[in-house]
Amino acid sequence: NGMSGRPLDVLEASLDEEVTVKLKGGEEFEGTLTGYDQHMNLVLEDAGGEDTTIIRGDNLVSINP
Repeated sequence: NGMSGRPLDVLEASLDEEVTVKLKGGEEFEGTLTGYDQHMNLVLEDAGGEDTTIIRGDNLVSINP
């Protein structure tokens, strides 16, 4: 798939794509990944672009691109 396996490279390849994010508390978010930083903080927008959610990297369990 051309991804090197480095987390930030995977996020870069997933920008503007739909992702599913699981958090420590068991919550799941689905949305379009519109941004991230080196701490794995994520910016997700919902399907309609109505709501923007910022997820702190230390709450993440998994991201499925």
